Amino acid sequence: MQYNREHALTYAKKWAFSRNPMYYNFDNIGGDCTNFCSQCLFAGAKVMNYTPVTGWYYKNLNNRTASWTGVEYLYNFLINNKGVGPHGTICDKKDIEISDIIQLGDNYNNFYHSLFVVKKDTSDIYVATHTFDAYNRKLSTYSYESIRFIHIDNKIS
Repeated sequence: MQYNREHALTYAKKWAFSRNPMYYNFDNIGGDCTNFCSQCLFAGAKVMNYTPVTGWYYKNLNNRTASWTGVEYLYNFLINNKGVGPHGTICDKKDIEISDIIQLGDNYNNFYHSLFVVKKDTSDIYVATHTFDAYNRKLSTYSYESIRFIHIDNKIS
């Protein structure tokens, strides 16, 4: 199975400034950015990983993994996933692609915000996100002390 970057991108464009009623809105309890990124990833991957605790899935507010909504948990799932669902690898800024993930952190490498890549050109990378809703926002307009780029592998297990 392949990660369909176009499907993920179409989802991001549709839902960047609104909320899909199939998912809980986490804006008021820690932020909705990683939930939104997970939704975009799912639109492209079409499969969840139902492994208890360490998987990546969402059924409802009370039946989901931390990786669906938590910045560090999503990172850990993508980088360490050996099973079903999307797989990610750390990459350089120059290697980031549309429908990949960027995470922002503080100077202690505590990452707190997930962004979904929607466009890239020679001058900047453009992202979509929730909590502070955006679509086609330049990465260069964000303030952060640390950053990581997560390339989503095209092959989905």
